[in-house]
Amino acid sequence: MRFVSSALLLAVAVSAADNGDKGRPSLKNALYKNPKASVDARVADLLSRMTIEEKASQLLQGDIRNWMNETTGVLNQTGLEWSTRYRGNSFYVGVPVPNDWLSEHIKKAQDYIQNQTYLGIPAFVQTEGIHGFLAHNATIFNSPIAHACSWNPALVEDMAVAIAKEARAVGVNQLFAPVADLGRELRHGRVEETYGEDGLLAGELALAYVKGAQSASVSAMVKHFAAFGSTEQGLNTGPVHGGEREMRTTYLPPYKRAIIDGGAFSIMTAYHSYDGIPAVSDPHLLTDILRDEWRYKYFTMTDAGASDRLCKEFKMCAANPMDKTAIVQYILPAGGDVEMGGGSYSFQEIPTLVSSGKIKEKLVDTAVSRVLKAKFELGLFETPFPGLPPDEANNVIHAAEHVALAQRLDEESIVLLENHNTLLPLRKDAAVAVIGPMAHGFMNYGDYVIVNSSTRGVTPLDGIKAVGQGKVTYAQGCERWSTSQAGFAEAIAAAEAADVAVVVVGTWSRDQNELWQGLNATTGEHVDVNSLDLVGAQEPLVRAIVATGKPTVVVFSSGKPITAPWISENAAALVQQFYPSEQGGAALASVLFGDVNPSGKLAVSFPRYVGDLPVFYDHLNSGRSANPDAGMGYENGSLVFGHQYVLGDPRPLYPFGYGLSYSTFEYSDVAADRRSVNTKDTVTISVTVKNTSDKDGQEVVQLYVKDLIASVVVPSIQLKAFEKVILKAGESKRVGLKVRVQDLGVWNARMKYVVESGDFLFLVGASSTDFKGNVTITLK
Repeated sequence: MRFVSSALLLAVAVSAADNGDKGRPSLKNALYKNPKASVDARVADLLSRMTIEEKASQLLQGDIRNWMNETTGVLNQTGLEWSTRYRGNSFYVGVPVPNDWLSEHIKKAQDYIQNQTYLGIPAFVQTEGIHGFLAHNATIFNSPIAHACSWNPALVEDMAVAIAKEARAVGVNQLFAPVADLGRELRHGRVEETYGEDGLLAGELALAYVKGAQSASVSAMVKHFAAFGSTEQGLNTGPVHGGEREMRTTYLPPYKRAIIDGGAFSIMTAYHSYDGIPAVSDPHLLTDILRDEWRYKYFTMTDAGASDRLCKEFKMCAANPMDKTAIVQYILPAGGDVEMGGGSYSFQEIPTLVSSGKIKEKLVDTAVSRVLKAKFELGLFETPFPGLPPDEANNVIHAAEHVALAQRLDEESIVLLENHNTLLPLRKDAAVAVIGPMAHGFMNYGDYVIVNSSTRGVTPLDGIKAVGQGKVTYAQGCERWSTSQAGFAEAIAAAEAADVAVVVVGTWSRDQNELWQGLNATTGEHVDVNSLDLVGAQEPLVRAIVATGKPTVVVFSSGKPITAPWISENAAALVQQFYPSEQGGAALASVLFGDVNPSGKLAVSFPRYVGDLPVFYDHLNSGRSANPDAGMGYENGSLVFGHQYVLGDPRPLYPFGYGLSYSTFEYSDVAADRRSVNTKDTVTISVTVKNTSDKDGQEVVQLYVKDLIASVVVPSIQLKAFEKVILKAGESKRVGLKVRVQDLGVWNARMKYVVESGDFLFLVGASSTDFKGNVTITLK
């Protein structure tokens, strides 16, 4: 989503909204003002009192910049009155100004609404929050793709509580998060914003976020509904190809888990089209499924400028001038409720369209009722402004416990990919050469951070210096965006003088200002790639350091998988740290030196080459073979020809669920509490896991299922449950993973969800390819 600053030009000064309401009935005893009345009764009472103009206002988003000067902080009262009258649903506040300005202007707006407008309907106050409250000095957590590698929903829920508390401290009551999209198209720039490739894992983490945020009385807005991210050629906002079975089997489950099971108060629809139907105006998705099947009661909102795409990009109506009537007629009847800013604000035409008979007021009433229901249930009418005085707010924002949580989540998200000859953990007295463009000089955060965020935080060099007790030196080696090798000599000399080299390379994104200014980046919204290789001189730098003969630890600091098989084979150790938190360097150092035992597992598969895509683990039956006839081209120029592929391997280099530890774990005694089941049963698959090492550690126990005979083509295997288990050295635990038999169904040839009789093979293991035991269950 992109919001651009806009200057509001008003031809006529608008007087206080209440001035035009003289003669309307007194609201002294209005039922909607009674917090003891039922929500449905309050909604009905308030709706009955609203004019069509007031209803339309509740379906349009405003912006704090309509009344707050970004440079001076001065209030434009006329702008506030205008925005409240015509764009009263909400206002966006994700702008880089001092936090006390935000709080002051949020309070002024809510006070004006309560005291100077007839109905006093409080506004949603909205901003970003996928890995931190988008404001100065707010705690920055690592990116969602990293959260997913922690496989720890409890930590993600704690993070969401922290983000919500920081946001609420200045008056924000709605966050544009979590992202329930799947990261299955790795060329797409927004992989970093997802919880990975699997619907069950993504759903559990998105659910955790919703529960956490809303427990702190801040609304979550689940996005981008639905199936956004798997676009044609990996291009942002491009079309997504697929059928309804794929939508229901693969893409919808994580949204449903967050939206329905989590009780999310709002949903953001998406930019793309799916099978030729724009998500923003898809009646089957937004009404048949979301409302009629799932019984969702709250509201949906377009993404920024997404409504205009119906005319401009999709060519479904005239764009010059914009056919606003057509836009409203596409979106509102389909089940789209609120229009976000960033476009032509077509929903402002609703009063005219109702009076001319082009849309029915009943449609408008339905959308407004959904908005009001969310506002009542969130408690906005009782607490329009939840912000704290500046001194108190400053104690909540960037609180010490939030920073500590950011480091812990970061530590649990780091994935150890290779550890040849058990080089790691490093000795603390070792002389370490820290090398690479991502090692120091800026914080390599993902997108959706506030301006200048890259200037604060703990870099890898900072972290290693703080933990290591030996000599630590630094050489940049190369710029991230350059092919120049001018800095190689210094880096090589540093490595040769050290006991071990730590080389940090990867991808990079930008903060919310830089990202839209056209500065170079290799990931982020609208930043898509046709190669997953390291850019510029980064891999040559790694090769040069490895060539010194000194043990070399390579750290990928990135927002998506990197294709570098040579590094996997030749570096002494390889660590994946997806875009870090502000404590990223401290988290990395704690893992490198062994203060923390790595426990992260990949939430997304790593291909060997971009041409292998897609490589997600849950491919359909008849997809890639477990043992393909793979060819190979070697560094020395020799070629070994195969067929799948001629000179390559379609299997992932690192599969979903993979990750090493400094501990070793043994699995045994896989069993089921019942071998014959019916559709109403829940089956428990148990396994004994033992830490066979002398180091305490954590293991993610993963349970997959294979439907042995199905009436349609289904995924080869699917993750059905997982648990992260803490095991002391030598300790054993019996782990039980529960699966509802009802969740083993398929969407059959008639597109009906059925649980078919037959055998189901349950596989327990440490990744999607490393199975330690299995058991078969029969559904009669």
